[in-house]
Amino acid sequence: MTLAKTTRINFLFDFYQSLLTDKQRLYMQLYYLEDLSLGEIAGEYGVSRQAVYDNVRRTEAMLEDYEMKLNLFSEFQKRAEIVDYLEQLITDTDKKSETIKELLSALRNHE
Repeated sequence: MTLAKTTRINFLFDFYQSLLTDKQRLYMQLYYLEDLSLGEIAGEYGVSRQAVYDNVRRTEAMLEDYEMKLNLFSEFQKRAEIVDYLEQLITDTDKKSETIKELLSALRNHE
């Protein structure tokens, strides 16, 4: 699994974990946050490795589906990009305050 995918799933988990069942939340936390293997999780909870794998994959798909419908992570990323750009503008004295006003307005519209 790539680092980019792991990072994305971790962000999606942060945004949507309250929509998951306790078991889904537990398996995702153990697999992604605590870096336990599927076999370790299976052994700990007395289920097959395949059962854990299926649960994790289904939950990943659910997280992606939630994001597709709700766009919380996408909107978070957009706001973070605007904030980064604002920070650059603040330190660059050659930029006009009008650009800062436009960006602040964009942020207000995404609240």
